[in-house]
Amino acid sequence: MSTELAFVFPGQGSQQLGMLADLAERHQIIGQTFAEASEVLGYDLWNLVQNDAERLSQTDKTQPALLTASVALWRLWEQQGGEVPAFVAGHSLGEYSALVCAGVIAFTDAVELVKLRGEFMQAAVPAGEGAMAAIIGLADDQVVAACEKVAGIVSAVNFNSPGQVVIAGHVAAVEEAMSNAKEAGAKRALPLPVSVPSHCELMIPAGKKLAEKLESIQFNEPTCTLVQNVSAKAVSDAAVIKANLVSQLSEPVQWTQSVALLAELGVTTTLECGPGKVLSGLNKRIVKGIAVASLGDLAGFEAALSA
Repeated sequence: MSTELAFVFPGQGSQQLGMLADLAERHQIIGQTFAEASEVLGYDLWNLVQNDAERLSQTDKTQPALLTASVALWRLWEQQGGEVPAFVAGHSLGEYSALVCAGVIAFTDAVELVKLRGEFMQAAVPAGEGAMAAIIGLADDQVVAACEKVAGIVSAVNFNSPGQVVIAGHVAAVEEAMSNAKEAGAKRALPLPVSVPSHCELMIPAGKKLAEKLESIQFNEPTCTLVQNVSAKAVSDAAVIKANLVSQLSEPVQWTQSVALLAELGVTTTLECGPGKVLSGLNKRIVKGIAVASLGDLAGFEAALSA
C-alpha cells in the first residue's frame, strides 16, 4: 500500500458518451462490471453509456453509470497489479465509488443506492425550478456573501478549488446571486446544465429518504483511509459515514479542504479513477506541486500503470 497515493473519484458532470470504450475493447473486466450493474438496474447500462446521450444525462441514470465506470477502472487497476492507495476520496457522487473500492459497501448495493439517490434528488425539486452555477474568480467568503444577499433559497454548495465555487438553489435566486457575484468582481458566472440543485437545503427531503434506505445496507470498516467530502475528515465509523452521506445531499462539498487534508496526510499523487480529468485540474490548483493522473482512457490508464 502506497502511503503517498490517493485515488479520487469524480461526480456528476464527468460522464461522457462512449466512456471506457477503448479500455473495454482490451479488458473484459470493464464489460463484466457493467453487466453486473445491469443485472441490478434491469437495463443494459453499457449500451446506454455508449449510445444514449439523452438518458445518460438523466440523474438516476448518470449516477449508476459513473459509479460503475469508476469501479470498473478500480477493478482493472487491481487486476493489472497497480499500486494500492492508502487513501480514497470522492467528489459528491464519487464518494460512493470510494466506499465500494474501500470495501465499505458492496458494489451491487451501491448501484441500487445511487439509482435511488438520483430518483430522490429529482423528486425533491420539480423540473425547471432548481439551478446551479459556477462562480469563477472570487474568494469563498465573497461567494457566500453574494448568496446571503438574496431573499430566496441559494447557497454555495461546491468549494471545488480556490477561485471556483458552485452555487445552487431556486432558479431566480441563483440568477440574482450570479448577478451579485459579477458585481463583486467575479470573472465569470456560468449556469450549469443540470436540473437538480444539489447540496443545498432543497435536497433535505431527498436526504430523509436516503437515510431510510441506508439502514438496510451493510457497512464495513474501510480498508484504507476514507476522506468524506462533506466534513473533509478521515472517517472509519459506519454510523458517521452514513450520517455524512445524508448530510452531503443538502450541505456543501468541501473538496478544497478534502484535498488539502490528503496533502497534510502525506499524499503526493492523486489518480482520478473515472472518466475525464476534472478532479485532476482542481487538485493541481488546490495543492501546488501535487502529481495527478487520470485512468479514464486507455492511454491514461497505461501511462499511470507504468509510472
